[in-house]
Amino acid sequence: MKNSLSLGRVAGIQIFVHWTFLILIGWIVYINLKQGMSAIDILWSVLFILTLFACVTFHELGHALAAKRYHIITRNITLLPIGGLAQLESIPEKPKEELVVAFAGPLVNIIIAAVLFVIIQPNPEMIQSMDLSKLSHHNFLLSLMVVNIWLAVFNLIPAFPMDGGRVFRALLSFKFERHVATRIAASVGQLVAIAFIFIGFFYNPFLVFIGIFIFLGAQAEAQFAEAKSLLKGFTVADAMMREFPTLKPTDTIDHSSDLLLASQNRNFIVVDESGVAGTLSRDEIIKALREGKGSHPVSDAMSREFLKLESSHSLEETWTKMQTTRKTAAPVFSGTELVGMMDTENVAEFLMISEARKK
Repeated sequence: MKNSLSLGRVAGIQIFVHWTFLILIGWIVYINLKQGMSAIDILWSVLFILTLFACVTFHELGHALAAKRYHIITRNITLLPIGGLAQLESIPEKPKEELVVAFAGPLVNIIIAAVLFVIIQPNPEMIQSMDLSKLSHHNFLLSLMVVNIWLAVFNLIPAFPMDGGRVFRALLSFKFERHVATRIAASVGQLVAIAFIFIGFFYNPFLVFIGIFIFLGAQAEAQFAEAKSLLKGFTVADAMMREFPTLKPTDTIDHSSDLLLASQNRNFIVVDESGVAGTLSRDEIIKALREGKGSHPVSDAMSREFLKLESSHSLEETWTKMQTTRKTAAPVFSGTELVGMMDTENVAEFLMISEARKK
């Protein structure tokens, strides 16, 4: 993964930490120095953050291992300054399965907090006198227990993209169709987001950021679910482009850019004697031109890892797969014969037409 450092694999899942994580560590050191903290206090603060993000990793592994139970692959887990992100290839469609996968993460934090509670056996006076601004060996485990409880509660807020939003959607899906359940859950999530933004203006500006994040996440989830509902019942053959541009691996980047300007095409299929060799997108062409590779062959810039779509497959599932793998275009086959091309812009047009016809 770009801009990320691999930390290895756990249960076969690659763990990455994004480079911006270093900014968080640097900010903590800076704030502590500004407050006149000693070197040992700063060390405890940094150690606490590292331990906390280990708990975040376990949280994401909870989602991943629960998803694995339903044969859903987790591509990787990335640690960011704002938390962790488990990239699942898909979200379970069945309400019961989504409920299990969504709740698995917060459940891990609850288990961690319970284990720490047994180890330290805190009393009310200890919790009341706890000072998170100054960590030491005296309050390290207690602080970690409290933060894990907070993580579990915060993640269960019924708003996308929080785990609680997916739990709420899963519960609604037992009664409503999935896109309707998503719409209701997203609306509730946006109300929560507006409340966060309003409160944040008066008490904590960070809540404004969280509110905006939740609002946009809820909106994106509702749009995604609505799009899937419109694609249901169609096959790839219904939306694929039957007239599509092709290039040879020996064609130059300059030639592909000329074709880009001469038509509305934004993606190309690269074909050689043995069949499809790759795909070439507008972004890949522009990147190659910026690097001064206009005279280089297309084979230097094309993507050799591409999806092979079958014309008879479900359009809903195919579009979801393109979204999760972040592929903008893919060749379509009928058996071994290349019969078309699917790209995200064409699917977007198909969605607009389907929505217009539905109305």
